[in-house]
Amino acid sequence: MDEKLARLNNARVNEIVEKYVALCEPAKVTVIDDSAEDAAILRSRALEGGEEHLLAMKGHTYHFDGPQDQARDKAHTKLLVSKPVNFGFETQTLDRQTGLDEIEGLLKGIMRGKELFVRFCCLGPTNSPFSLLALQLTDSAYVAHSEDLLYRRGYEAFKAAKDPNDFFVFVHSAGELENGVTKNVDKRRIYVDLEGGRVFSINNQYGGNSVGLKKLAFRLAIARAHREGWLAEHMFLMGVHGKPGRVTYFSGAYPSACGKTSTAMIPGQSIVGDDIIYAKVFDRELRAVNVERGIFGIIENVNAVDDPEIFNVLTHEGECIFSNVLISKDGVPYWTGSEVEPPAEGGKHYMGTWTPDMKDVPVSHKNARYTITLESLVNRDPALHDPKGVRLDAMVYGGRDSDTSVPVCESLSWAHGVLLGACIESETTAATLGQEGVRKHNPYANLDFMTLPLSKYVADHLAMADRLDKTPKVFVTNYFLKNKAGKFCNHKLDKKVWILWAEGRVHGDYDAIETPVGYIPKYEDLVPLFKSALHKDYSREDYDEQFTVRIEAYRAKWQRMADIFAKLDMPAQFKAELDAQIARLNS
Repeated sequence: MDEKLARLNNARVNEIVEKYVALCEPAKVTVIDDSAEDAAILRSRALEGGEEHLLAMKGHTYHFDGPQDQARDKAHTKLLVSKPVNFGFETQTLDRQTGLDEIEGLLKGIMRGKELFVRFCCLGPTNSPFSLLALQLTDSAYVAHSEDLLYRRGYEAFKAAKDPNDFFVFVHSAGELENGVTKNVDKRRIYVDLEGGRVFSINNQYGGNSVGLKKLAFRLAIARAHREGWLAEHMFLMGVHGKPGRVTYFSGAYPSACGKTSTAMIPGQSIVGDDIIYAKVFDRELRAVNVERGIFGIIENVNAVDDPEIFNVLTHEGECIFSNVLISKDGVPYWTGSEVEPPAEGGKHYMGTWTPDMKDVPVSHKNARYTITLESLVNRDPALHDPKGVRLDAMVYGGRDSDTSVPVCESLSWAHGVLLGACIESETTAATLGQEGVRKHNPYANLDFMTLPLSKYVADHLAMADRLDKTPKVFVTNYFLKNKAGKFCNHKLDKKVWILWAEGRVHGDYDAIETPVGYIPKYEDLVPLFKSALHKDYSREDYDEQFTVRIEAYRAKWQRMADIFAKLDMPAQFKAELDAQIARLNS
């Protein structure tokens, strides 16, 4: 037995490792502990095996996924279920035993000639009531290296665990490689075994499919949170800095391309996390942590003006993995929207050689990524690793909405806020789907990862009110409202004012106007906020255009929601909130 495994003294870990070594048949097994030396092994193996390559900047590397391995594979991501479940939304399911038999057949010998890395990680801060342990088996040094930047090391946490059997399990193989990328993408499978607390992911490298502790672990955590009475949410976590010396913690859920990361990175605020939180009740207070310690972020449009903190990390020395961007002959990365022109001679690309005359092929893939630690950001919050988490005083939901929602409003109550979160809609864009303005319903910006019937998920949120002395305030933002001429009503930086107004509402600094859809700001409170936060004037004409409640558009939205939820067996309290929302608009 490996010496590091022996020191764990964990029979379940040994059993799992032995089982998959025998099944996958790797040529070598390397167990990784929490040491810097072992972290260096992962990086060097990724370089030696051709999954990563050095860049000119010290600490920077790049990775290419194959052309057919650039995003999450929804079609082949399936929940394994022992009996049919009515989730209330479309999801891919498969009979559990059928799925287990198939995946074990595909795993047979899949690691021949390769090195298996055994990794131990902790979801959430270590030595914390939020901590969830995770065991990752992978033959991809790139995946293991990425996890070292994105998650807290957990070998010592496994040694100290009160229950040695309590951990998630992830088994991943990139499969056969050709030129450093996955070859057999037709055999890509991502199977989530909720009953077994494990996920199998094979024949892929793209992080959203392969990094087990990301969205794969999130799916397991949602089901576990329901069983244990806490929340696992697809939310950022940030400190909003209001009056001098006052920090108020917000979480927020936004569908893709709706402002989630840009909100978490608003200048002058502090970031705890950009993607996933766990929230639990302690002493009748809701507290939250960032599950991760890094960012696996979309790099498109990251530039020095709009994203100064991230851009600074991407252009200075320090550990960073770029994926699916353009690489010049001098070892410099370029990406779409960086405001930096790529070299005239082009460079290497995930599709092969790229030159500027290839007009139909972008500089980088739309889903190209960067992987960094949060510690590398100057605006990281001091509570990043606090085992007690932070008190959650506000939740904010957002979507892409050109003609209905005001830029910011506050829910009328906690139950009304739960309704608003369940009714997030976001418009598609012509650039991605070829048809602009198609509204997609995405409750809690979490539909792709939901492992519960929606009715149960909503009920868990509603029930929080009985366990808390004070529920978080709930806000809805919309950064994409357009005027009659089709132009955006707001500048992209105006979101700072909306968040600062919301922070003031948490502390009773501002009154508000009650409308049928929630509380909206008063003009006289926004004027000094625009001046102090953005150094610009805010006109009454702009206010009237932005905060006029478009009753007929709202009525149409809520009728869409009524039609959707009429087909589902939702909690009585939720139905009452929905009926009351429609009645207020009708009156």
